[in-house]
Amino acid sequence: MAHQIEHMAYVGDTPWHGLGQQLSRHQPLEVWRQQTGMDWHIEASPVRFIADGTGHLGSIHSFPEQKVLYRSDTRAPLSVVSQRYKVVQPEEVLEFYRDLTEYAGYELETAGVLKGGRKFWALARSGLGTALKGQDQVNAYLLLATSCDGSLATVATPTSVRVVCNNTLTIAVDDMAQGVKVPHSTEFRPQLVKQQLGISVAQWDDFMYRMKTLAERRVTRSEAQAYFQSVICNAEAPLEDPSGLPNVRALNRVQALYQGEGLGSQLCTARDTAWGLLNAVTEYVDHEKRARSNDYRMDSAWFGQGASLKDKALESAMALVS
Repeated sequence: MAHQIEHMAYVGDTPWHGLGQQLSRHQPLEVWRQQTGMDWHIEASPVRFIADGTGHLGSIHSFPEQKVLYRSDTRAPLSVVSQRYKVVQPEEVLEFYRDLTEYAGYELETAGVLKGGRKFWALARSGLGTALKGQDQVNAYLLLATSCDGSLATVATPTSVRVVCNNTLTIAVDDMAQGVKVPHSTEFRPQLVKQQLGISVAQWDDFMYRMKTLAERRVTRSEAQAYFQSVICNAEAPLEDPSGLPNVRALNRVQALYQGEGLGSQLCTARDTAWGLLNAVTEYVDHEKRARSNDYRMDSAWFGQGASLKDKALESAMALVS
């Protein structure tokens, strides 16, 4: 089966999917462009079609309301979009981080291209981090991703990564995700996005304070049962016998991760706590949820159903401490 990830580069340890080109730290963006396969442009052309006619070839007509997007290097088609569609170039995703890496202490850790160039992203570590109870390290990152086929707006999302298991979670404050979404009907303006993000130490401290409350919140067996059945199976009330619920295999696996099989599940921050509940779900989504391949799982965990499930898990965990 072909991988979704066409090109990828990273610094540090090999990613969990085992793909990509390893780079040494603090490489210039020009090197990242080449190694991540982002050294091309998205070009546009009018839509033309051949109508059957009396001759063998028929007649060529145009459809002015639409345009074809294609790669400048291979000429491979990417999508058909409206004339109003605002394209974000692969280079712009990396350039978004230039001032952050040069002046604000950020460091690119991974970037890549998905689906033949239809989706691309970059992830940078901010330099902020907190160790829950002195042992459970969580670091702050900023993810920027976009697409050129209408499947994803341009999104800039503050993200946390739990080091012990590489679980990812969108940073949320006051029950609101802190990301910025720019639809492709609007021009992408990087500096405005950064202003809207309000990237700050205070935002991170607020988020981690909430995570600390989860690590302090002890959870009973019945509370854990109700939490997982609600998050994974959409159960309105917990059942003593959940075998008839949908997604019961996923439910059993998440419970096993929580009860000791998950990475970091035996730490005092996670054992029998709301933080442990949340991380059982994030580990399942990021690393174990059934998918056609690891690449598809990553796509879902960051941009699709998996990301929505993690948001639901965070909201439900915070309800335990409200």
